[in-house]
Amino acid sequence: MLKTLASSTRFITSTTTTSTTTTATATSSSLGLCCSSLRKPFLNPLSKSRHRTLRPLSKPFATTMNLLNKLGFGSPRAAQSAGDASIAQGPDDDVPAPGQHFAQFGAGCFWGVELAFQRVPGVTKTEVGYSQGFLHNPSYEDVCSGNNSHSEVVRVQFDPKECSFDALLECFWSRHDPTTLNRQGNDVGTQYRSGIYFYTPEQEKAARESLEQQQNLLNRKIVTEILPAKKFYRAEEYHQQYLEKGGRFGFKQSAGKGCNDPIRCYG
Repeated sequence: MLKTLASSTRFITSTTTTSTTTTATATSSSLGLCCSSLRKPFLNPLSKSRHRTLRPLSKPFATTMNLLNKLGFGSPRAAQSAGDASIAQGPDDDVPAPGQHFAQFGAGCFWGVELAFQRVPGVTKTEVGYSQGFLHNPSYEDVCSGNNSHSEVVRVQFDPKECSFDALLECFWSRHDPTTLNRQGNDVGTQYRSGIYFYTPEQEKAARESLEQQQNLLNRKIVTEILPAKKFYRAEEYHQQYLEKGGRFGFKQSAGKGCNDPIRCYG
């Protein structure tokens, strides 16, 4: 009788221990999977790699990155030397093509803003990228983290004989709401702020006069910043002429000069 009770007790204890161990292992595996997914490095969707290629990230990714940053999973590249920061804060020293001028604007998601400028007669080249921050050579992931003050910008190259800076300012004001701080529609974050970044004193003067004129037309305060153009970091290739190439769903939008078709911001 005693042997039977002892045997039963050992069996129950063993079963309970096994069940507890199995549950703990499953829980540990689940947590490990979750954390490992957060630690996965960002991959350029167009880079050649042995890993599975990712699709281009959509704009809502920015909101996710801001949340992850608050939880401590932000980009480790935000920690950098003062020397690197000074590079990023330096002037845009790129040189436009002979006879051409540069202009630089931030007006929310740079996809739709670029297409609007592509359509302006006299604009000979557009590039989307990052500027006004302190991180040297940032990636899209870095900018979305909200850690480095970069803004999504469009750098416009234009022929001053065919396109005035005032014409570019007109396109800029018509493309976004300059009264919403760090926000354009559903896109929220400092990277979406409104800004005119000038290359010459003449551009600065025209920008400030234009802002004053716009303010007289609106009943809300304009929050557009007017600052010198800083070093321009060209965005990843899949961002360039994104909407003209088809956007998210492959629906190409015209970049023809003078085109007035409505711009679908996310394709």
